[in-house]
Amino acid sequence: MNKPKTIKRFSLTCAAAMGLIVASHSAFSHHAFSAEYDVSKPVTMTGTVTKIEWTNPHARFYISVTDENGSSTVWNFELASPNGLMRRGWNRNSIKVGDTVTVMGYRAKDGAKMASTRSVTMPDGRKIFAGTPDDGGPTQ
Repeated sequence: MNKPKTIKRFSLTCAAAMGLIVASHSAFSHHAFSAEYDVSKPVTMTGTVTKIEWTNPHARFYISVTDENGSSTVWNFELASPNGLMRRGWNRNSIKVGDTVTVMGYRAKDGAKMASTRSVTMPDGRKIFAGTPDDGGPTQ
């Protein structure tokens, strides 16, 4: 038996296994709706889109909301996956930085300025569903 070839083969197998583990990490970090959001805390906000992240496992967008005192706060709204959004008619250009949108969703349990999005009313008045029916959140 040739020991150097065996060691080399074992090392390559270990490296490949580690690569698969690292690559699959994002799949394991996915969370259930109820782990992070509170169905008893619905929110509806209107604001200006400041940033969009079209990434897995969930796309996100951020809006600047101005309160009655004139103070601005940036809110983070989680969407479905990009693939799930495309099945609902979304694309990378559906929402743009600078758009004024109205968002309906459910607040984060920890009180952060973050919510799970259920629907977005676009600048032209169209209302687009943004959640996923299998994420454990309420359906509309």
